[in-house]
Parts: sequence; structure tokens; C-alpha cells
Amino acid sequence: MIIRSKAPLRLGLAGGGSDVSPYSDEYGGSILNATISLYAYCTIEETEDGKVSLNAPDINTSATYPVASQLPIDGCLDLHKAVYNRIVRDYNIDPCSFAITTYSDAPPGSGLGSSSTMVVAIIKAFCEWFNLPLGEYEMARLAYEVERIDLKLSGGKQDQYAATFGGFNFMEFKKDDQVIVNPLRIKQWVIDELESSIILYYTGASRESAKIIDEQKKNTESKNVIAIEAMHRIKQSSIDMKEAILKGDIASFARILGQAWEDKKKMASSISNSHIDDIFRVAIDAGAITGKISGAGGGGFIIFVVEPTKRINVINALNRLDGRVVDFLFTKGGCHGWKLYQKSLC
Repeated sequence: MIIRSKAPLRLGLAGGGSDVSPYSDEYGGSILNATISLYAYCTIEETEDGKVSLNAPDINTSATYPVASQLPIDGCLDLHKAVYNRIVRDYNIDPCSFAITTYSDAPPGSGLGSSSTMVVAIIKAFCEWFNLPLGEYEMARLAYEVERIDLKLSGGKQDQYAATFGGFNFMEFKKDDQVIVNPLRIKQWVIDELESSIILYYTGASRESAKIIDEQKKNTESKNVIAIEAMHRIKQSSIDMKEAILKGDIASFARILGQAWEDKKKMASSISNSHIDDIFRVAIDAGAITGKISGAGGGGFIIFVVEPTKRINVINALNRLDGRVVDFLFTKGGCHGWKLYQKSLC
């Protein structure tokens, strides 16, 4: 039997960073995000060779281990192994041999939540395989625990919930890790206008978000007034942008996004750099209205807002740089999986 799954990556539109502890624990956070037509994929194939084979061809990494109830966390595809370890432990699964293959439409550190989305895709594949009755909140919570508790990776809470639920969501983050996901009913013409007005540009440089997030945490813990007040405004921007999108007010959407980027740069010193500043100058000179980085900052993907009639001018200008423009559409569905009772095509 073959089991497959896919989970959508997301654009962080507003409020990013307010889902990170200790800020969310002390002040509460809120985020507006939306999933797009870029995905993380997972395939599990049952085998009989007494081994667990892990493969991630998009990052040129693979590993093989003897079947065991717990696989070693040794720095090689630890996300895959940590999911397996939790599934076997929490649901009393008998260890068995299998091969798992994953790949993503975006590299790690891209700012689209690719690592968390991959964890969600892997969990969904195991749920399909073993018929585990996990709802959306349970699946997202498990993905969060695998990353933040089991592996102790720095980061927030939005990515796991975005990949699981899909669509446009306004998320609230409260004390004790409580998360409330509010799906938004966006009119189709508003979605069409947003797709026409947004250019997604990959800088060609992924970044290590943990360092940026750790600096953000330090600023909150040390009561850095400038950083905390900036995060308060960033959180408010998610509320304001939600209203703008529901009303189809694209001009306000652009204004809020641009101001949120200015506030975000006050959260940590490495959120922007000279390379990113140069890209912004090129885009603005070509006709872009504003922009912001999706994710923690430092690199990855940039969201630019343009008047649709100037879209091609901005795309042409950006394509002359080292990165690339990436086409996308907004999606409505979250992660899903399926089984194939047949042999592989190979």
C-alpha cells in the first residue's frame, strides 16, 4: 500500500511574530494568513526489508535505520523521525518497515512555513496509514509539539494551523498555548483582485529563522519598549487587515501591509539587510506600491503589492535580479491524504 499527503504553504499577511512566546503568552497574539498553491508532499510505502528509509530528494538527504520504536534524533531528517517517534509512542503503533519520501515546493527558511507544513504533511500521511482519528486542531497541535517541544526548534504557532486548516484564516493566540482559528469567507472577486495585485518574489537566499526569532524573544523578555510597541502595532495590523480584506478594500490592505513591514524591522536587527533593501528599491522604482517579507525575515520570499496594470513592469524588473518571481493562487483546502492499493509506477 502507498499513502500520500500534501499540505499547503502559507503567506503571512499580518500579525506575524505575535504568535511567538513569550509575547503571545503575556499579551496575546493574532495573525492573518492565507494558504497558497505551493505544497509540502509526503509518500509512505510499506516495505518488508526490516528498515525505515527516509528520503528528502529536494534537499539531497536520505537515511536508513533498523526498525525500532524510537528513531535517533541525530541531525539527519529529524522532523521525519520526530513525527514517527510521537506517532508510535502516543498511539501504541507496532514498529514496522517502510520508506518515506518528502519534498516541498519551497526550500527550508523561505518564509512560507515550509518546515512546519512538512511536519503537518508527514503527520497526515501517518494518520491515513494507521487510521488515526485526529481532527484539525489535534493535528496542528501535534505538529506544534513535535517542532517546539520535542525538537526544541524556535518558532511560533501559526504555520502548523495554517497548513492544517487551509484558506484565509484569522488566528488568535492566547495563554497556555490556546489557539482559535477563525476561517474567513472572502468574496471571490476580492481573492481575484489580491492575486492580481500581489507578486511573490523569492530572494534566492533562505535564512535561519531561529536566530531572528530568538532575538525577538530576547527583546520581549527584556521589555524592550521599541520592540514591544512595534509588536503591538503588528498585532493590530492583523485585525485591521482582516476588516480591509472582508470589505475588499485593497488600498487599505496595501497600506497596512507596508506599515507592518516598517514595524517588523524594529523587532530584530537581522530582519532586513542591504540585499533586501536593494530588492525593495528595484520593485518600488518599477511601480510596486509596497511590500513585506513573509515569515521571520532576513530572506526568503517577499510579498509585493502592485497596481495590476503595472504588474508586468515590476515582474520584469525583479526577474533581472538574482531571485525569481513565483506564480501562485490562493487555496481553500488544508492538508489532505489518500491511499493507493496498487504498486508504484516505478
